Amino acid sequence: MRVHVKICGIRDAETALAAVVAGADALGFVMAESVRRVTPAEASAIVVGIPGGVERVAVLRHPGPEEMEALLREFEPDLVQAEHDARLDDAGARHLPVFREAPGIEASIDAHLAVGTAARFVYEGARSGMGEAVDWRRARGVGERGRMILAGGLTPENVGDAIRTARPFGVDVSSGVESRLGVKDAGLIRAFVAAVREAERGMTA
Repeated sequence: MRVHVKICGIRDAETALAAVVAGADALGFVMAESVRRVTPAEASAIVVGIPGGVERVAVLRHPGPEEMEALLREFEPDLVQAEHDARLDDAGARHLPVFREAPGIEASIDAHLAVGTAARFVYEGARSGMGEAVDWRRARGVGERGRMILAGGLTPENVGDAIRTARPFGVDVSSGVESRLGVKDAGLIRAFVAAVREAERGMTA
């Protein structure tokens, strides 16, 4: 079992390279309102020199047509992470839907996956980037529905337990690898990825 690792809230080329060297599979660039916000042009400049096998993910909430047009004009993301009910059908981008922990959310996930959309999705708490963890035991049931990327409240210290409990397809971290709000720490990124790889050992697919 190999766990997909996404480092989110990348704001500069140095951090992007540190994440790639540490073994991250994906880089997230926040373009919604946030202390970690970057413009599409800034994200495009950051990924110059980053290997093509590393996913570039643009992170928004409910982007409108004009916002999507501006994004895709200046940046070429592999995925656009946005709320599951965002309308991206005609945007020319692959949607990575976000589902937030709430009563009955499993039914919403089932309905979304039933219409033929991609099986990969993000599952997290009510607020992104605030270190709010979901119930990992409940997340295990959620993850049985598709390729769940677990987000919210993950750190180098707890990600191993999260993986063993929830058994996600992937994990997504932002604030958990920061030395202060919005500032990534290369050492914490390395520790996070190392903890993920350690948790993989001895686990079956």
